[in-house]
Amino acid sequence: MELFTPENVIAVLTALLGVATSAGVLWYERRVPRRKRIGYRVQMDTPIGSEVSQGRANVRLGLFNETPDMADATLVLLRVENDGSQSIGDEDYTGRGELNGLTAEFTGRTVRGIAVTHSPDADHLMDHFTPAAGLRHDGSVIRLPRVPLNRNEHFKLLVLLTGSHVGGPIKVTGGIRDGVVARNKAARPDEKPPLFGRASRIITVALTTCVVTLAAIIVVRDDSPPPMDCARGTLTVTGSTAFKPVVEELKEKYEEECEGAEIRLDIHGSNAGVRKLDAEGGKAGSAGSPAMVALSDGTAPAALTELHGKRVAISLFSLVVNDSVPVKDLSLDQIRRIHRGEIRNWNQIAENGPDLDIRLVSRDANSGTREVFQRRVLDANELATSSRDCTTKDYADAPVLRCELDGTDQVLAEVAELEGAIGYTELRGGAVPDGAHRTAIDGVTPSVDTIGTSSYPYREIEYAYTYGSPPANSLVAGFLNYLDNYGEEVMRTNGHMPCATPQGMRLCGEDRAGPGRAGRGPLPR
Repeated sequence: MELFTPENVIAVLTALLGVATSAGVLWYERRVPRRKRIGYRVQMDTPIGSEVSQGRANVRLGLFNETPDMADATLVLLRVENDGSQSIGDEDYTGRGELNGLTAEFTGRTVRGIAVTHSPDADHLMDHFTPAAGLRHDGSVIRLPRVPLNRNEHFKLLVLLTGSHVGGPIKVTGGIRDGVVARNKAARPDEKPPLFGRASRIITVALTTCVVTLAAIIVVRDDSPPPMDCARGTLTVTGSTAFKPVVEELKEKYEEECEGAEIRLDIHGSNAGVRKLDAEGGKAGSAGSPAMVALSDGTAPAALTELHGKRVAISLFSLVVNDSVPVKDLSLDQIRRIHRGEIRNWNQIAENGPDLDIRLVSRDANSGTREVFQRRVLDANELATSSRDCTTKDYADAPVLRCELDGTDQVLAEVAELEGAIGYTELRGGAVPDGAHRTAIDGVTPSVDTIGTSSYPYREIEYAYTYGSPPANSLVAGFLNYLDNYGEEVMRTNGHMPCATPQGMRLCGEDRAGPGRAGRGPLPR
């Protein structure tokens, strides 16, 4: 199990943040000295004059209108409170030689009147708000007495001011033993107070970010377990070029889903593949089965007795013709006569056909695609090679021009470029290049969808060979099981009917008795 995954790191950080926050609050409560604190806040600062300087005109009636010098009057409601953790007595005020304990200053304005109110159940506070106790005002300053305040007690000053507009500086100062006087950032009556304080908001945002990040990782990541067929190591896949596109795609999927697995492709044809596997197995000797799979179009030679085969799919193949030839269908007899050299020009095939020499583009002797073509379609071997460049005959008396190429891609490219050319290839989805097209055989077009009811002859069982029986937990066995369990769609897309499907199982069993079984040895399982 991996410990340092992104989700584990986020989960641990979230837990640590929660624990640290709780411990910090507990430590603060128990270790930090409880301070005395007087806070103040401006709960109202509003004009009651004409406020001409602000471009606003208020309506005044009664005393507000009759009292002189009210054109620039303002009303301020100032709340002074004990918002600390300890009560404050009159001896806690530290002003020397003065009766007052606090000073409220309204810079730029003149105090014209004061009204004091108190918090509920705090009637005793009013006894302290007397001139004798130090309550007075002078210009822009109000001197407040040394008012004792229990925890959460407060009083309010409603102050009538003139001389300036609203929003001017308002500050309360004073000295408190082991404490402070500080402004509270509080909402005014017409404002909505914040639900949480700044520290609470920071902690909440941090914890929420951690939780959301953790949830996103869990949602986005793929928690599906790797396939049961996963194994570590390096595997070489060789053999059939017809099955190469399937193996290339499954290689990427297997390596992505199975950590520690590497699939190497060494594709050179069916015959070359099974013989290489046999040679590697012989070298290994008592060391066991080599980490190699050879794919073959049809069964391996009977002489290779140590090879164990597994039916994988039925592979479909097709003929391809250059677009200079408007032939869409060839009979089995026409195909055989062409490859015997009896039909040498395309005008012998189609009425009003082009006057073009037929050029045969074939595969080399290691090709399973060629072997299946000879066995399933021609029922004979192809003629000898008569051209090295696929364009001109190497000797003039050759019955037909025929060249050999190493792979399917080369055959397709040559047929697409060479006028009058015909070749063969496996059935790949959309793999025929511009300049060439497929042809039907006896009116039947190759298709995976109709293979169960079709008489189409150019097809063969694809085998996967191993040297001996690989261990059940080996990479060889794992990859072959993966091919059966997860390769169905990939095989279908590339022109193969998987033997592991119900329909494929029946067809693979029927096709094994088809043409060309003679002399091939016992059928591999």
